Amino acid sequence: MPSFPPVEEQLAVILRGAAQIETRDELKKKLERSHATGTPLRIKYGIDPTGFDVHLGHTVPLRKLRQFQELGHLPVLIIGTATAAVGDPSGRDASRQGLTTEQIEKNATTYLAQIAKVIDVTRAEVRPNGEWFNRFTFAEMLKLLGQTTMQRMLERDDFTKRVKAGTAIYLHECLYPLMQGWDSVEIKADVELGGTEQLYNLMVGRDLQRGAGQEPQICFTMPILRGLDGEKKMGKSLNNYIGLNEQVTDVFGKTMKIPDTLLREWYTLLTDRSADEIEGLLATPLEAKKTLAGDIVGFVHGRDAVESARANWDKRSRNEDPDDIPDVSIGRDKLKEGGMLAVDLIAEAKLAASKGEARRKIEEGAFNYGPDRTKVADVKATVAVTDGLVIRLGRKILRVKLA
Repeated sequence: MPSFPPVEEQLAVILRGAAQIETRDELKKKLERSHATGTPLRIKYGIDPTGFDVHLGHTVPLRKLRQFQELGHLPVLIIGTATAAVGDPSGRDASRQGLTTEQIEKNATTYLAQIAKVIDVTRAEVRPNGEWFNRFTFAEMLKLLGQTTMQRMLERDDFTKRVKAGTAIYLHECLYPLMQGWDSVEIKADVELGGTEQLYNLMVGRDLQRGAGQEPQICFTMPILRGLDGEKKMGKSLNNYIGLNEQVTDVFGKTMKIPDTLLREWYTLLTDRSADEIEGLLATPLEAKKTLAGDIVGFVHGRDAVESARANWDKRSRNEDPDDIPDVSIGRDKLKEGGMLAVDLIAEAKLAASKGEARRKIEEGAFNYGPDRTKVADVKATVAVTDGLVIRLGRKILRVKLA
């Protein structure tokens, strides 16, 4: 029979950084029963594969999931292969476009590998919610829809705002919280984790569990992590995020750019440092930022990567190239008389998303190459491309390998 730390010790870990818990008394009772019987709680966290990158914002509830796991409880990961086709309306002032089956499947393949950087997925239960929704009949869907009312749905803060603003609310959006709630019934969740904007959806899960004769889950919300701009929620659509798949130097460098006003929030939500430690670090913001960047790199890429990441950032701050420059393969057949248009070189190396963006970056003076950092200002300029040539666009840097 598994052994768990004393309940008070568990609560001290679990409650750190939490925003809202419905309800704390019920959570304590579940933990006491779990401790007495040696039965792990089933801790649910759902994520829709809406893009390729899991980012630091996702890790706030994922870190809490890891804490539950380290205390002996069972993480149940819901990969939203069905809900991603609907699109979560939570916290949005306009309809969110659902994804195609092909997009969802492509994205889902990368998500689990990234989540594995935060929790031990080999000791977790992983369930795509298409597992049950793909076999739902029309009669079953009608029954599910019959378990709420439009009045209750319009209690949602985001829907209320859209009604007042005269912005459309589509019927399929009303299905999302019911689908998320039904996931809890299917996997018999004891606790569900989510951001504060998810509270309505989590509470729907409690209602549906009661209707199914189950003990209702605890709704456990975490604060929303603000992104690199220091203002809005970290998200892919705003491009204000740090992805778990990003290079070590990018993770460190992006963290160093955040506003000082974010330091306390990021330390609290993204590290295990105590409140006293954080207070002491904040006295010197630059060093606090370097330490935070090291903590995040260590969390995402392992502690061995921290020293080199900091050394490389120091070099870049002195306008020197880092030691670990990634290679990019360029075919010799792309060259003409040993050279290549700068625009084509940037696009071929994927330093920019398109030739149009490459042209804009050149006009901004953001592109240079070689040991002398030769700057290209003319969009029609040709670059002599040799094996080992270092090319730079803003903070992005690559070494050409001719193939």
